[in-house]
Amino acid sequence: MKIATLRLPGRLTAARVDGDLLVEIPGFSDVGVLVQFPNWEDIAAQANGPIHHISSVDFAPVVPQPGKILCIGMNYRAHIAERGTPMPEFPTVFGKFADALAGPHDDIPLPPEDHKLDWEAELAVIIGAPGRRIHPNDAMSHVAGYTILNDVSMRGYQNRTQQWLQGKIWQNSTPLGPVVISPDVLSPDAIIRTRIDGEIVQESTIDDLLFDIPEIIAYLSTFVTLRPGDVISTGTPSGVGVAQQPPRFLQAGELLETSIDSIGSMRNYIVSERMETTSRRAFQGSVALA
Repeated sequence: MKIATLRLPGRLTAARVDGDLLVEIPGFSDVGVLVQFPNWEDIAAQANGPIHHISSVDFAPVVPQPGKILCIGMNYRAHIAERGTPMPEFPTVFGKFADALAGPHDDIPLPPEDHKLDWEAELAVIIGAPGRRIHPNDAMSHVAGYTILNDVSMRGYQNRTQQWLQGKIWQNSTPLGPVVISPDVLSPDAIIRTRIDGEIVQESTIDDLLFDIPEIIAYLSTFVTLRPGDVISTGTPSGVGVAQQPPRFLQAGELLETSIDSIGSMRNYIVSERMETTSRRAFQGSVALA
């Protein structure tokens, strides 16, 4: 099964993907809301809402407001090798916020503060059942499905300190989608790719993970309860721009394509972002209190 979150005029809706058709799942504004229900697969399978052709709709981030976005760094063996660092003993964990998410076809802003915009194609896990201190053998029973995330990173800010967060959470920088697929659909040797204007810059099988998905789920659930709709991004393969000689970064006007076999692809153009300031002062006098 494939499910998605659609942007329609004035609203979002979860939808089931039937080939080139998208069937609305009435009563569920997005996939994150849908997977809160233990019988969500039955609900999606039986949905008979309005139907849209795939060419006529816009896709939102597949989970627009996840409670948590947990990311694993340095987790593909080839990527660790290209960065010249030792194999880690434990997963490297960092987080993102929902404000960082973008749809699978949205433009990605190139901010004026940091032009070292880099790509990181990743397989993402959507949690479907809550759990704390989950055993690796039970981990897959907590997975709703898989999707694609590109951990677009502002390397200038990321490398200012040893903590990566400030380079990972820029507004609308992280496309997520286009669909969530059932775990049984994804082959363990599926290919993950990044293309820039058609040129392949990353290509790997997803089985090059140092810490596999059950291990990641077990590790993360040690210190926090995983809940339906949470997003776990599992790391990127080799081929990132900062590791190239000389380093290469995304430029305004370029098309960033991220794909994983059986899931689909995301297509995001890079656009220069204008310097804009929003502050409390701008809103003074605009709110009336009773």
